[in-house]
Amino acid sequence: MKNLPIILRREKPADYRAVEDLTREAFWNTFRPGCDEHYLAHILRTADSFIPALDYVAVLDGRIVGNIMYAKSTVALDAGGELPVIIFGPVSVLPEYQRQGIGTRLIKHTRTLARQMGYSAVFLYGEPAYYGRLGFEPAENYGIASEGNEYCAALQTFELTPGALDLAAGRFIEDPVYHVDEAAATAFDQTFPAKEKRYGTPSQQRFQEVIAMHRPRG
Repeated sequence: MKNLPIILRREKPADYRAVEDLTREAFWNTFRPGCDEHYLAHILRTADSFIPALDYVAVLDGRIVGNIMYAKSTVALDAGGELPVIIFGPVSVLPEYQRQGIGTRLIKHTRTLARQMGYSAVFLYGEPAYYGRLGFEPAENYGIASEGNEYCAALQTFELTPGALDLAAGRFIEDPVYHVDEAAATAFDQTFPAKEKRYGTPSQQRFQEVIAMHRPRG
């Protein structure tokens, strides 16, 4: 991990297009041909669930090279009621700066802020091996399934308050903003320079392997 002179600061309106562009670069052809994460970044800022205080960019030599965004979400408890939690995503780093600790710094910094703000737990959908190194663990460990009531290897969580999820068995419910409209995402992507879509990349194959790990909850 390189000790890059990164500055972390809140995203500003003037950053929006640069962040959307870097998000597109970060995710292009990663999970599927092309991507829609840049469109998610675009619409997430106007969602009621969005948490502006946790919207951070990483800046290197005056250039934005990374970003993380959060939204409010809930766990629908089996015992009744809801537990307020948060989710992050997208978290993006320009390809030429990936695997140099920038994403880790964004995650750890904003997790600390989220704890100080009183949030109890963070959730995400992501690569289990990567996020496991950052202290995340399968939501299944707490009896928490997806909204569709499946245990998902990609659904990870991190307790900000120790014991916050001890009695949280149920279903994780993310804001509808994360259910991206593909037609709208495609139209938005056409406002960017054309990029080649590739099929069958190793990361896409790994994504399908993780998806295949989903199984119905009891």
